Amino acid sequence: MMADPLKKLAREPLVHFLVLGALLFAVYGLLNRNSEPVPGQIVVSQGQLASMMESFTRTRQRPPTREEWEGLVRARVREEVYYREALALGLDKDDLIIRRRLQQKMEFVSDDIASQAQPTDAELNAYLQAHPDKFRLEQQFTFRQLYLNPEKHGPNLARDAAQLLAMLNKAGGDTRFAVKGDPFVLDHNFTALPPSEISRQFGEAFVTKLGGLQPGHWQGPIESSFGLHLVFISERTESRLPALAEVRDAVRREWDDAQRLETNEKFYQELLKHYTVTIENLEPTTEEKKMAVAK
Repeated sequence: MMADPLKKLAREPLVHFLVLGALLFAVYGLLNRNSEPVPGQIVVSQGQLASMMESFTRTRQRPPTREEWEGLVRARVREEVYYREALALGLDKDDLIIRRRLQQKMEFVSDDIASQAQPTDAELNAYLQAHPDKFRLEQQFTFRQLYLNPEKHGPNLARDAAQLLAMLNKAGGDTRFAVKGDPFVLDHNFTALPPSEISRQFGEAFVTKLGGLQPGHWQGPIESSFGLHLVFISERTESRLPALAEVRDAVRREWDDAQRLETNEKFYQELLKHYTVTIENLEPTTEEKKMAVAK
């Protein structure tokens, strides 16, 4: 009677996964113990040779020649000799570059842990709602403009602008009056531009005035860095927080980065528990300050 449940259990994929995981863990532990360098003995393993071959082939787009391959192996042995001798002499101690590189490697460990996390839609949406300023869509304007060149109109600039504005509003949506404007380096029509882009093209003062205009009729004149403009806003979309589907990729990137930072901090705090930290003379002495300034 016990045989059937055991057979059924043996067929479960989860059991296979657990057994395989245990075997891999045991093999990893064995290999890790065997990988410790033996004093006075250097072994260039098959795995290292394969990695060297792959790296060379990927970089050069061809396998190494016999001479190149022997040179790679000699370089690997030389690297190991110098590495071990440097450690024996303590040259890794108090070396800022080495310390920072080792710190970076430790942070890679926690980065790998963080990269395994797969957020649910609920988690991403919660992150979106908690950080609206990161993802809020800007206000957008769709408008037409007619340009009046101050140099061309001179003292009659204000009068000419008022007359053209009256003609435009009397004609309603008639676009034939576009020829009444002066030649302009930018377009006459702009679609769904955010204030940041409008400011880049026309200047901040133009954007400020534009924000106070109502859609549906010609208005102005409003001043830009070029001169005066008459403006017809056909559509204005207010700033809003988008739905998750609209900005999923951006939210996921920000969520991943936040998870990485949080995991790194937790990882560091756990490591820190194993140490007692003493900071001597936190405030530099007057003499130390003078020496720092002198440098």
